[in-house]
Amino acid sequence: MTVFQGHEFRGHEQVVFCADEASGLRAIIAIHSTALGPSLGGTRFFPYASEADALADVLELSRGMTYKNAMAGLDHGGGKAVIIGDPGTDKSEALLRAYGRFVQSLGGRYVTACDVGTYSPDMDHVARESTYVTGRTVAQGGAGDSSILTAFGVFQGMRAAAERVWGQPTLAGRRVGIEGVGKVGHRLAELLAADGAELVVRDVDEVAAARVAARHPGTVVAPDTATLLGSGIDVYAPCALGHALTDEVTATLSAAIVCGGANNQLAHPGIEKALAERGVLYAPDYVVNAGGVIQVADEVHGFSMERARGRAERIFDTTREIFASAEAEGVTPAEAADRLAERRMSEVGRLRGIWLK
Repeated sequence: MTVFQGHEFRGHEQVVFCADEASGLRAIIAIHSTALGPSLGGTRFFPYASEADALADVLELSRGMTYKNAMAGLDHGGGKAVIIGDPGTDKSEALLRAYGRFVQSLGGRYVTACDVGTYSPDMDHVARESTYVTGRTVAQGGAGDSSILTAFGVFQGMRAAAERVWGQPTLAGRRVGIEGVGKVGHRLAELLAADGAELVVRDVDEVAAARVAARHPGTVVAPDTATLLGSGIDVYAPCALGHALTDEVTATLSAAIVCGGANNQLAHPGIEKALAERGVLYAPDYVVNAGGVIQVADEVHGFSMERARGRAERIFDTTREIFASAEAEGVTPAEAADRLAERRMSEVGRLRGIWLK
């Protein structure tokens, strides 16, 4: 084996495999970086086709959290966890508490929260075994559902992109296609509808899509991605799982802006250049969807929704800065965001080497 030399592990500090036979727990925790502080990132509960798929996902997600937390101005590094299984049938109190024991064993190097397949009540169970848990229910002293500020941050990033393309920071009169109207997508739809946007939505869960359409009259429900992309949208908002922007999607995309809540939207590193060549403005996913991690990071120090919302609102300014930097340096927004994040990690992370008695 070449575990430490493998490309997938490059840059990761620690990867932990967790198993509890009695509860059925099979989980992987990946800590990419603690340069800026304890790693912070959610727990994804998903029925991966293989352990290799789960490992690839957690490694990619944890690296993304490093950059997300850096660009959000947080004193946290990047980490992520995945639990292998169907959350609808495999999730139990015993499993979640067993997982919490593993999180606790890391001594604070990793702080967890919600993600796809996990919710605030789940974090309450995890927190019964670990002190390094955020995203708990309000009743248990937590911040509650982090998708609230995730959607809010995506909306701020989309406003910045609209200003860049059309001169005004509003989506009024624009047609926005939302791929995935679950936790984040349905909240983004509410914000966009209130701003006067036209909505086209698509979700593998037809009930979820129909629910959004019923709540916002005039919303078009697309039966598949191709129909959504071909419906004359001005903005494409991927809000489901990652790798939504494939070569095929990019080749057919007619929207002027891509800005959504999903993590790791680019199927491979060359996609951002292909988008730029087609004149499509891409708002880097880990920048605009940082509202959720801003919310749960605030919980670590005693939660204030007003304070967290104010910080998430600054995603508008951060996104504008990235677009300006990309133009000035002649690079894509994705490259500009990476450079800014890496600069902060280098400059602030260096301070960790200053000894404090």
